Amino acid sequence: MSEEGTAVAEFSAEAKEMGDKIAGMTLKQAKELSDYLKDVHGIEPAAGGGVMMAAPAEGGGAAAEEKTEWDIVLTGFGDKKLNVVKVVKNLTGASLMEAKKMVEGVPATLKEGASKEDCDKIKAEIEEAGGTVELK
Repeated sequence: MSEEGTAVAEFSAEAKEMGDKIAGMTLKQAKELSDYLKDVHGIEPAAGGGVMMAAPAEGGGAAAEEKTEWDIVLTGFGDKKLNVVKVVKNLTGASLMEAKKMVEGVPATLKEGASKEDCDKIKAEIEEAGGTVELK
């Protein structure tokens, strides 16, 4: 097999540094950068807001953006509703009645914009109590 189809792109140190900085940005920093590029340089985000570009690319296809925040949705409470209600009450700070209504009204969003660490922790607590959650 020839090596024609396996070309390896070479990147300058400046491009690598800039790319690494952009990839490590928080959502707030990315929004600020987007606003700056639009206001100062007239560069708008591509449809969907994933990748910034000055002009449409030939052949399209934006790079996938790694998700950094999720909504935690309670999807079920199994046969241990009281245990799940207690955990939901503690996690959300809701009253016992509010937590009961959330559990009984599944699906119910427990937290929006949660980090991966928060998601893992909350999911483990809910599952330990007998409930099920979904990350969206």
